[in-house]
Amino acid sequence: MTTHTFDVAVIGGGSGGYAAARATAAGGLKTAVIEGGAEVGGLCILRGCMPTKALLYAAEILHQTGRAATWGLRAGHVGFDWTSIQERKARLIEGFASHRREQLASGRFGFFREAARFVSPRAVELANGDRIEARYFVIATGSKVSEPLVPGLSDAGYWTSDDALTLERLPASLVVLGGGAVAVEFAQLFCRLGVRVTLIQRSERILKDFDADAAACVEEVFRREGMTVHTGVELRSAGRCAAGKYVEFSQAGRRFRVEGEAILFALGRSPNTESLNLEAAGVATERGRVIANLRMQTSAPHIFTAGDCTGPRQIVHIAVAQGETAGHNILHPDTPREMDDRLLTSVVFTDPQVAFVGLTEKEAARRGIAFKAASYPFNDHGKSMIMEALDGFVKLLADPRSGEILGGACVGPMAGELIHEVTVAMAARMTAKQLALTPHYHPTLAEIWTYPAEELL
Repeated sequence: MTTHTFDVAVIGGGSGGYAAARATAAGGLKTAVIEGGAEVGGLCILRGCMPTKALLYAAEILHQTGRAATWGLRAGHVGFDWTSIQERKARLIEGFASHRREQLASGRFGFFREAARFVSPRAVELANGDRIEARYFVIATGSKVSEPLVPGLSDAGYWTSDDALTLERLPASLVVLGGGAVAVEFAQLFCRLGVRVTLIQRSERILKDFDADAAACVEEVFRREGMTVHTGVELRSAGRCAAGKYVEFSQAGRRFRVEGEAILFALGRSPNTESLNLEAAGVATERGRVIANLRMQTSAPHIFTAGDCTGPRQIVHIAVAQGETAGHNILHPDTPREMDDRLLTSVVFTDPQVAFVGLTEKEAARRGIAFKAASYPFNDHGKSMIMEALDGFVKLLADPRSGEILGGACVGPMAGELIHEVTVAMAARMTAKQLALTPHYHPTLAEIWTYPAEELL
């Protein structure tokens, strides 16, 4: 057994862990990165943001080409080659992943390709028997697909999002369990590629973190495109049948059964922490989630955390910010930084895209925060009418006294890009009046924000 000594040891080489390691190494601390996964790169690069968006964009181009007559164009029959789509996605992901591997193996860090578990508050044991001791640790081990709780589902067999990204052929029909970002993105992807899709969500709406008006808009589009959507259900059982697989559920007092060639289980992810032996380190958890304060410090003051293993949102830019915050606070304990959840942003890459920053109406009401809200539809906006992108709206929330912008939502074309105008405005603590008076070029999608801002005046 060999013992390696470092100032900082980061467990996990994904986006959050790499951000923390980069910060502490740049600050002059001897830093180790420990990655025990089969691949290096983290969820976003390997099985999350990047591969899913590569597939979604291909499906969007296919869908828009099929609408060519809308603009007076003749495109003829447009088909697709699933193998070629997958190969392009794989090339892109290998490029991103190889860059991350090069960064980790650059010599700035000690890089260990082994699983690790705590044996004391200041030491971890690697799977090969070696030990790493450090003054500080950062836990950034990410998340894994949650275990299915539907009776019979394990025996029936199901796909996870990891499986869906590597399919060699498309199924004829698919039952998608879930209504969050992963579920709805895959559901629309497969629907647009000709798969008969049934989406089943337990809560009353899909996208439950968003306001009901946003979810209703996406549900309407899904049904218009031929998807079957069931919400407000209680999942009963799953099993095998002649068609492949079935799911039984109750809805409004009635029992239903849907069948498909395959089932995609997309009911969430869980913190990937159970193998770390966090009890030996004195790190408190809640249902596997590492508990941390706004400085990203755990119950053990010398151990920090970042990313999906701690939350509250499993979003890569938050993981990076948390890793950078942890790194800063290790380097500068006398001038600590804290995470600012005021600018929390979420984007779902369906079509229409869905995005929000700051407070939603639902969250403001839950927290008892007073607000005024105003919205404006894309079907009455010049640039979106030119684009024939008529679904959705933008919405602003403002403080009723000061006028400061408290939140924004966008359901519509390029929502993931447009939401950042509100993010910048909120970062600068602008009022609705200041946003309304800011010049916007015409005709652009971005100028739509001025209409709810003017209404709030």
